[in-house]
Amino acid sequence: MRYIKSKTILSKLKVSGYDPFGIVYNMNLYRGCQHQCIYCDSRSECYQLGDLRDIRVKENAIDLLKKELPSKRKKGTVGTGSMNDPYMPVEKELKLTRQALEQLKRFQFPVHIITKSDLVTRDIDLLKDISKIYAAVSITITTSNDELSKKIEPSAPKSSDRFKAIHQLSQKGIYCGVLISPVLPFLTDSLDNIVSLIHKAKESGANYVLMWPGMTQRQGQREWYYEQLDKHFPGVKEKYIQEFANEYGCSSPNAKKLYDVYQMKCKELRLATKMEFYREIELQGELF
Repeated sequence: MRYIKSKTILSKLKVSGYDPFGIVYNMNLYRGCQHQCIYCDSRSECYQLGDLRDIRVKENAIDLLKKELPSKRKKGTVGTGSMNDPYMPVEKELKLTRQALEQLKRFQFPVHIITKSDLVTRDIDLLKDISKIYAAVSITITTSNDELSKKIEPSAPKSSDRFKAIHQLSQKGIYCGVLISPVLPFLTDSLDNIVSLIHKAKESGANYVLMWPGMTQRQGQREWYYEQLDKHFPGVKEKYIQEFANEYGCSSPNAKKLYDVYQMKCKELRLATKMEFYREIELQGELF
């Protein structure tokens, strides 16, 4: 782990087409990620993040946030968790994400947290306060099998602990849900797995479940993923090569059936398949 300085901390998100998350400003307090998920898109060469095991902490992030939040012309949802996990293990000690939430509360900005960690429950007090405006927590859970989750997401909390986190958030009235993404062909794309995840989401008190029945593969990401497949799932890499070659989008061969069952089960269990968003508004200075 090392410290770096950043020139800016909030970037306006450019979205073409439908945005499932409603995020206006993206915030990354760290570079790199300790969770080391074998499929992580952030390893793609196009992002130029280098070795994800090299954790870089943006030491001036909170000072930047104090300057940038009140300078925004529009109040919109600040999202965190796109290129790294805001609650990876180092956060327990550094509390950079917690400090950022304190500033979002201070300047009355909404937030959407995307994480694979139950550490998010530490900040329930702040999230409850921000919820008066808007706060959402989406926890990514790709498999209901703890043993499999430790293979594909080796340094993230096991799936059962993430469901417990959803339960705690829900019990405190915080808007939260489960992201079933990515769905890994030949590993997590069984009907049993998807149905099990949806039922566990309901049992845990989730408000919504979002799912995309596939994964991406870019240069850099693909090579690492294939290396891990050879290590942990012998023979599966060959199925990918035969099915997808060098395609960017790798939809499960069961994609249509999975999506149909996902829609049917969520409707049956009264789970939303779309999030409720905060409406972006113009700021005229009176709040600050």
